Amino acid sequence: MRLDKPRVAPLSDEEIAPEVRERIAGGPTRTGTTLNIFRTLANHPGLMKRWLVFGNHVLGKSTLPAREREIAILRIGWLCRSGYEWGQHVVIGKATGLSDEEIARIPQGAAA
Repeated sequence: MRLDKPRVAPLSDEEIAPEVRERIAGGPTRTGTTLNIFRTLANHPGLMKRWLVFGNHVLGKSTLPAREREIAILRIGWLCRSGYEWGQHVVIGKATGLSDEEIARIPQGAAA
């Protein structure tokens, strides 16, 4: 499911515009490094601004319980063959209580 290289290359710290850097400062990181989703969205600051509103709603303000939200995101990530989305949300899904067994069944669909 992984690509050899990203379709849109994430920006390095030096390439990220200062106003975009401010917007993502204090956001989620993995081992202290800005997540590639934010580095990629930094290519298009206007899109990033609106995507952050959507992403914050889905991850933090939705009425959908976290466990069900992660099942839905993982299923869509699998169907779209998005290795990055899958990898990030396996970690988030486990943090919401999904077991390895449940995650392994997600690619099979609702009947699993």
